[in-house]
Amino acid sequence: MTKTRLRYSKTGKAKYISHLDLMATVRRALLRAGIALKYSEGFNPHPYMSVALPLSVGCGSACELMDIRLDDGGRADGLPGLVTAKLPEGIEVFEAYAPTRKFSEIAWVGIGGTFHYDGGPPANAARRLAERFAAEAVVVSKRTKRGVSDIDIAPHIRDIGFSGGDAIRMTARVSAQTPSINPDDILNALGGAFEALKPDFATFARTELYDANMKIFR
Repeated sequence: MTKTRLRYSKTGKAKYISHLDLMATVRRALLRAGIALKYSEGFNPHPYMSVALPLSVGCGSACELMDIRLDDGGRADGLPGLVTAKLPEGIEVFEAYAPTRKFSEIAWVGIGGTFHYDGGPPANAARRLAERFAAEAVVVSKRTKRGVSDIDIAPHIRDIGFSGGDAIRMTARVSAQTPSINPDDILNALGGAFEALKPDFATFARTELYDANMKIFR
């Protein structure tokens, strides 16, 4: 049984495939490509597959990671091209390799975003957004396994920047786990006194994964 890590992207219409549907989609693509997966034993066997950080529906990514286990004798030679050919448009496997690190070592995730405003960005929007997230505390309501609670996300944003134009572009590196900071948390920080800065529509994508030392995680 060979453990193999897939690095892949999820863009375009594929952004709207849910986490569970993505797992099923990749499993079917692997089978159609002739890649034999290792299954668990028991009454309801399932393939050994796990994703590093499940992606929110509607969020794209250029840096997704998934671990699979190939059946005895299975090889990853040529796997990226074989599987990509069987996947829907928007999902592309770049690389397949033997992993040496655990997903629990992922500490930070890079995200990019674009804020769209129906009437154009508010005056000095980029500067005002930067000031908002430079505050000592940025408290938002966040849903957790224990319910909804208030959390200060400021300590969990390593860096964030905004640039102007017809739309406002954001780049940030935020906590990947415990807690996981996602795009909804960024938008939720723009309520109340900051409502005018909240975009009418926003798009987001993951750009990179990092360990605790800000080294790219693979």
